[in-house]
Amino acid sequence: MEEIFDYLPKTIADEMKRLPDNYWMKVEEIRMRIGRPLEIAVKGRPLFLSHVVTKEDGETFMSKISHHSFYTLEEELKRGYITIEGGHRVGLAGKVILENGQVKGLRHLSSFNIRIAREIIGISRPLIPFLFEKGWKHTMIIGAPQTGKTTLLRDIARVVSTGCDQLNIPSLKVGIVDERSEIAGCMFGIPQLSFGPRVDVLDACPKAEGMMMMIRSMSPDVLVVDEIGREEDRMAVLEAVNAGVKLVMTTHGDSLEEIQKRPLLADIVNRQLIERYVELTREKGPGTISVIRGEKGQRLSRQMRVEKG
Repeated sequence: MEEIFDYLPKTIADEMKRLPDNYWMKVEEIRMRIGRPLEIAVKGRPLFLSHVVTKEDGETFMSKISHHSFYTLEEELKRGYITIEGGHRVGLAGKVILENGQVKGLRHLSSFNIRIAREIIGISRPLIPFLFEKGWKHTMIIGAPQTGKTTLLRDIARVVSTGCDQLNIPSLKVGIVDERSEIAGCMFGIPQLSFGPRVDVLDACPKAEGMMMMIRSMSPDVLVVDEIGREEDRMAVLEAVNAGVKLVMTTHGDSLEEIQKRPLLADIVNRQLIERYVELTREKGPGTISVIRGEKGQRLSRQMRVEKG
C-alpha cells in the first residue's frame, strides 16, 4: 500500500494509515468523491471514513498521478482510467468532453476510484489439473465484477510462462493483450507484476486487433485476454482458434447459462470451441469457484475456494 499512499494527498493518506493493519490485505477499492466522505471497499463492503474529500485533494491527486503534467494524460482521459505504478488502476468521472460525437476526454474531475491490483502467486494451482491435460485447454473465466477474474487470469498466465515441473507442465510463450492495462499493469510498456520469463504484452491495445497483432508478430502458444464480449472479439477468438493458439479469457457474467443468452458469446459456446468454463462468485469471498465445466457444459468440479499458493 505504500506505493498508493505516495500518490494520495497527505490528509487522505494519514487518515487511511490510522486503520488497523489487518484491513490492508482486504482493501479492494479506494473511492474519493469531491464533497463526500472518503470510501474504501473492504471485501466488497463499503467503509466510510471521516475525511470529506475536497477539490484540493482531487487536484493534488491528479497532479501526482500525472507527474505534474495533466496534458500528458490525454489518451488515458479518453478511456476514463489511468494505470499507476504497481498495476493499480484509477477510474475517473467528471464532465465528458465530446468531439464529433466521440469522447475526447474528461475535465472537472469529481470522482476517483483506485482499484487495488492483487498479485497472489499460486492462486490458480487448484485449477491447473482441469485446465492442462497434455496441453492447455481453451478456457473462459466467467464472473461478475470483483469476483477475482483478473487476479486468477494473471496467475494462469504466470504458470503458462514459467511452467511447473511438479505437474509436468512445460514453459510456453504467453501473449497478453491488455486493452485496459489491468492484467499486466504496465508502466511505459513494462509489466509491473510477475509473469515469468516468457511473456509478451501489448498494452492499451484493442483486444481484437491486438490478438491478431500478437499472433503475427510474437507467435504465442497461449493468448491471454480480458473481458471478451464484442462482435470484433468474437471474430478474433475464432481466428485465433483456427490459427492453433490456445486462449485463456474472461467475460462478465454470473454463469455459463447466463452468457449463453448473449448472442455474441452464445455463438462461441455453441461451437464448443471453449474446452473449460470457470464460474466465479463472491459467495465465500473473491475467487470462489462455483463450478468448472467442460466444452458441453458438463460439470467437472465441485465448488472450491482458491487460496494463496
